[in-house]
Amino acid sequence: MPRIPVVTTKQANPLLKLAYRFSKRRFGAVPEPFAVAAHHPKLFMASARHEMGVAKAARTLPASLRELVVYATAVKVGCSWCVDFGAMLIKHRGLDIDRLKEIHDYRDSDKYTELEKLALDYADAMTETPTAVTDEQVAELDRRLGHEGLVELTYLIALENQRGRMYSALGITDQGFTSGDACRVPLP
Repeated sequence: MPRIPVVTTKQANPLLKLAYRFSKRRFGAVPEPFAVAAHHPKLFMASARHEMGVAKAARTLPASLRELVVYATAVKVGCSWCVDFGAMLIKHRGLDIDRLKEIHDYRDSDKYTELEKLALDYADAMTETPTAVTDEQVAELDRRLGHEGLVELTYLIALENQRGRMYSALGITDQGFTSGDACRVPLP
């Protein structure tokens, strides 16, 4: 249960009600972080616009790599809501969720490519406090992904750090988007 109550549909203003309907149609349920952030409607709307913009703009990297580093960052930050939601997104995009079981041992797993392992190492280093990214990591990822791909990768990892830290601070935990290997929310 979050540390502050959610804004219910009944309490929501007309614009928030519209956003709730949109998110329920898209995700099968209103994500709890939305309903908590709704206490500040202007920040809620700014965040929603930002998230939709990022979703449209982040298309340089393959979806599997984008989702993988975001998921791994959520695991490292310890945001159970982000892990739950991320696993649902991975499943709904038709990506391999079985390999997520080996996310803690990705370096030794044969389920991850060399590039994925480099990106996961980078996500780990970015998520450390203080950040532990090396010049060598950046140079290798830049060589493989190009400037645009490296910036996208970095941005997505940083954004997931922001989400995970905010949601954890507000006490937002997994919402039941996934249960074990089976997604409990139907495909939107």
